[in-house]
Amino acid sequence: MATLAPDSDEAKRIDTALKEWRQGDLALDETWFIHVGDPATPLSEAAAEADAEGLQALTSEAAGLVIVTQTCDIVRSCTVQPYIEVAPLMRVSAEHLHAAQRGRRPAHATLPALVEASLVADLARVMTVEKSIVASWKRTAGYTSDAEGRAFAQALARKRVRFAFPDDFTPFAKKLQGRLTEKHDKGTDEGRGLRALREIRVHAAPSWEAPEVEIFFWFVRGDRDADFEGKSWAELFKEWLKLVPASGRFKSVDGQVVTLGDMNAAEYVESDPLDLDHLTGGTA
Repeated sequence: MATLAPDSDEAKRIDTALKEWRQGDLALDETWFIHVGDPATPLSEAAAEADAEGLQALTSEAAGLVIVTQTCDIVRSCTVQPYIEVAPLMRVSAEHLHAAQRGRRPAHATLPALVEASLVADLARVMTVEKSIVASWKRTAGYTSDAEGRAFAQALARKRVRFAFPDDFTPFAKKLQGRLTEKHDKGTDEGRGLRALREIRVHAAPSWEAPEVEIFFWFVRGDRDADFEGKSWAELFKEWLKLVPASGRFKSVDGQVVTLGDMNAAEYVESDPLDLDHLTGGTA
């Protein structure tokens, strides 16, 4: 059987339906996800529960699907670009959701339409479907502004391009990571400060591979100050820096609390974002 002709009624119907879709849109009624696994060596619940042996297409439950294909490819003719990539949605704790919103969980991304239900996109799992299938789905917009769409695109990029810190940096930064996780949702000055941070970036001089390294932490806060009752940003910064004392190759440690406007372009691009997925050994 031949594929659809570009001028066929079916191809035109599919293309018309896909014109409304864009990256970040949701299919909340589609609660399934398919991947290939081997029940003989199960690494997922779907594989462990499979009856037969050998490589199989395994179906697992999801809380919906999100489109991760770029919008320009979504709206291209289905006879030229027939595929759409989607990721499954999953529920997480409030703490985990906050971390994903701040970009500290690169394996997971969220959207404004998902926040109330505490859902994130599981970017570690991506499924390819043909546009003829997506054309029959009910579309829910994942966001309403260009800024929100841009933030989701940045989350997708961060998953693929995040920096691989050297192995000895993980134990070095472990106490700071633990503090971030423990205090983030607390109703304290420190909790409010952590929630006000948009990201934490790390610069290594002269390089990460050098035998002796100077570490500089950028604690990048939002443009508005957090509502503090007692402690100042300077006091919080001092407490955080105590959690990463110089040791091993890391001969000196310093840092600063800044806004994006306080950093120049070189300082930003020459530093690397710190995320919780890395510090917890890559777990989600």
